[in-house]
Amino acid sequence: MKLNLPNKITFSRIFLTLVMIFFYLTDFVPYGKIIAVILFIIAACTDFVDGHIARKYNLVTNLGKLLDPIADKLLVMSALVMVVADGTIPAPYGALACITIIGRDFIIGALRQVVAANGKVLAADKWGKYKTACLDTTIPMIMAIAFNTEYNIVSGMWLVGFTIFTYAIFAIAIFLTIYSGANYLIKNKSAYLE
Repeated sequence: MKLNLPNKITFSRIFLTLVMIFFYLTDFVPYGKIIAVILFIIAACTDFVDGHIARKYNLVTNLGKLLDPIADKLLVMSALVMVVADGTIPAPYGALACITIIGRDFIIGALRQVVAANGKVLAADKWGKYKTACLDTTIPMIMAIAFNTEYNIVSGMWLVGFTIFTYAIFAIAIFLTIYSGANYLIKNKSAYLE
């Protein structure tokens, strides 16, 4: 099977995610965490690029529909689990955030599978896209805090301000996660209450 350009870009996001994990977790590569931040940003940008190309040039495929959400969730969940595991998001808030985000995605994914079994497709709504954009913005900022903890590049009021700003955006992302999930379930209740 020949892969089209959007699918190649999606596969590159999965590869970048694996490389990002390596650099974030490794201790022997100088500035590994900042390399991981850069890789996360590049990988997150590919999410917008592959979808845009697929729609613009009519290159939407079943493989792309399958791989794109998997690649997105792999990227976000990997980074989120790492910043929770290393304590950058303090306990118990990190664990609660992880459970909320992963739980929401499992529920919506299961709903889509149930609906797909009946020959229907549930498209993503705007609130889910806002949630994704917010997470794609805040997670590299949280990773940067972990990097700063290791190298102490920024300190004082700058660090306090950046940290407060970052966690405020993350709180918005959590709110959007809950709201978008509830909104999706309510809006599509006819699809699973038949």
